[in-house]
Amino acid sequence: MKKFTIIALGLLTATALTVSAAEKKEKKPLTDDQKKVLKEITDKYDLNKDGKLDKEESAKISDDDKKKMKDAGLPAGGAPAKKKDK
Repeated sequence: MKKFTIIALGLLTATALTVSAAEKKEKKPLTDDQKKVLKEITDKYDLNKDGKLDKEESAKISDDDKKKMKDAGLPAGGAPAKKKDK
């Protein structure tokens, strides 16, 4: 009986972790307004012209532009950095 309980508990935990991970991966697509604001901010602050804002570039975003991003529903520090595949 103990083995069954431990196996069942393990399966429930694994299922919960899998569902939780799947929910976190779902991202809502950006609206046209969000894309426009993000492009404006990136064009304005992307000093090395790599198409994304690094930490130093994001730190230079003005308060007015942060407010514009927040009003559009974007994170105020710029778009989150994409993880590189290893």
